Amino acid sequence: MTTQAPKTFRPATNLVHGGQLRSQFGETSEALYLTQGFVYPTMETAEARFKGEDKGFIYSRFSNPTVAMFEKRMAMIEGAEAARATASGMAAVTASLLGQLKAGDHVVAPRAMFGSCLYVIEELLPRFGVASTLVDGSNLDEWRAAMRPETKVAFLESPTNPQLGIIDIAGVAEIAHRAGASLVVDNVFATPLLQRPFELGADCVVYSTTKHVDGQGRCLGGCILASEEFIQTHIHNFLRQTGPAMSPFNAWVMLKGLETLPVRLAQQQANAVRIADFLAAHRNVERVLYPTREDHPQHALAMRQMSGGGNVIAFDVRGGKEGAFRFGNALSIVKISNNLGDAKSLLTHPATTTHQRIGPDARAASGIGEGMLRLSCGLEDVEDLLEDVAAGLAAAGA
Repeated sequence: MTTQAPKTFRPATNLVHGGQLRSQFGETSEALYLTQGFVYPTMETAEARFKGEDKGFIYSRFSNPTVAMFEKRMAMIEGAEAARATASGMAAVTASLLGQLKAGDHVVAPRAMFGSCLYVIEELLPRFGVASTLVDGSNLDEWRAAMRPETKVAFLESPTNPQLGIIDIAGVAEIAHRAGASLVVDNVFATPLLQRPFELGADCVVYSTTKHVDGQGRCLGGCILASEEFIQTHIHNFLRQTGPAMSPFNAWVMLKGLETLPVRLAQQQANAVRIADFLAAHRNVERVLYPTREDHPQHALAMRQMSGGGNVIAFDVRGGKEGAFRFGNALSIVKISNNLGDAKSLLTHPATTTHQRIGPDARAASGIGEGMLRLSCGLEDVEDLLEDVAAGLAAAGA
């Protein structure tokens, strides 16, 4: 028996009830279907399923009841017609691009990107004859100038990782569509609760569900969301044949994470606002980047296209790399890790971890200095976090 939350329900309700698929036992929690394959009542049924005439399940690399529930719930909260889950966020990014591209095509993307995304666009795609142009993501004139007749995809993340730059999604969508290209948006920092890329003109939205969706440091996952036509044309068969499938267990964990996403994100964001203000007032901090602060370079744009600043702060401490390392090593509550969106507060030094491979010139061009730190605020008591950050700043200036 299938019960499905109507789309008229509000996000928090859909995150608890959306896409529910119950077995004959009527379980309260989503069932975990740990199976590779499925059996068919008749040979004719097997034939019909492989022809696509019967909508039942065939093989868990293609689809699975637990994964299908997760996909349906993600689509409902995002406002998308369809979704496909993947084994990781980078599997989602890669499939969203390769599923659309062929030799001779061209991609436009901003210089400010997560290191692995930059690798896919600058190093992986050229191996298959796909060229790319990198632009200043905040400059719409550069987006316009970069478009070519062979441009098929524009890709961006906003806010950017780790600089928290804000890109005009609606502006880029208009430019891309005028050039005959699609727009893929990595919305991981904002989550579906704080930014709605489809309403701004995006054709495809991707997530690392490893981050806020799981939210508790347990499982890898990714998701691609788009119209049914886009998924069927560009994504479905690519995933089916290449195999970056999300495991049923990970999908079950993600379903549990979605139930508490609104309450977790609200507290994490409240903590981030307090900490960003504290950092901005400290003598050992040179710069704070948080979207809803008035001193953010794209503050007005952030307020137009986001409903909140999220839980991630970027800031530069005095003393460069040495000051940043002293800061991190003095912390006791905040943990050093390259993940984000977790219940635990996590600190990353991008120049030596997530963005170290792009080199100093590319980092400088993207605004990633040796003293920049990325703080993902968790669910700890904010007063404890402020005391921990204060201890780090004292050490940074020592």
